Amino acid sequence: MANLLIEVGNTALKAAWAEGMTLGKAYRFQGEKVMDFILSITEKEKPEVMAVVSAKPITSAEEEILRKECRHLMILDSAHPDILQRYDLPDYLSYDRAASLLAVRYLFKGKPCMVFDFGTTLTIDLTSEDGQYRGGNVSPGFLTRFKALSRYSKSLPLMNIPARIPREGNSLESSIESGVVSGIMFEIEGYIRRHPGHVVVFTGGDATYFAKRMKQSLFIVSNLVQMGLALITDDYVEKNIQ
Repeated sequence: MANLLIEVGNTALKAAWAEGMTLGKAYRFQGEKVMDFILSITEKEKPEVMAVVSAKPITSAEEEILRKECRHLMILDSAHPDILQRYDLPDYLSYDRAASLLAVRYLFKGKPCMVFDFGTTLTIDLTSEDGQYRGGNVSPGFLTRFKALSRYSKSLPLMNIPARIPREGNSLESSIESGVVSGIMFEIEGYIRRHPGHVVVFTGGDATYFAKRMKQSLFIVSNLVQMGLALITDDYVEKNIQ
């Protein structure tokens, strides 16, 4: 039986079937009926292990429903810090960040890495050559910056992701667009200059948008969290399922 890997983020759900480290059919869902969507995936096939990482708390009722849909359920959240400790990662990390770091250890073994995850937040995490976690930072994500400007400055309109931007804005709208995009670019480039010699990895929903604007060589790995969840799940199967 295959395993089902589920990441419930702040804005969307991502899921993928996996056989060991081989990822199969993937899904994406945006909406409020998250549990109904998960049940639609498992309706035809029940997974051996269902691994769920969620930005939102999973209630006991939801956990009970999920347990009926698989042979083994792994919920990866702040209530289960032992899994993070097992991989020598600090327990303040969210499990999506932790999964990304485990995937980077696997993909770029023996190399120091810098991971940029472009989502609701922009997270930057560093690993050493031997895979040790060296810390990281969190700042507002791309769309979050537009929303914050509109919400806290009543005179500014809410802008969306621009296709093209001038280096300096020549209208109120283009000034906001250029300011937000340029600010993130300066942020990225500053981290890269501060940590030369690192493998640079972009992931998350807005990764491609910013990767196209970079002059430095880098890797885009869109399914980094799922790869990390596959590693955790495969390890769990090896140790707990005969």
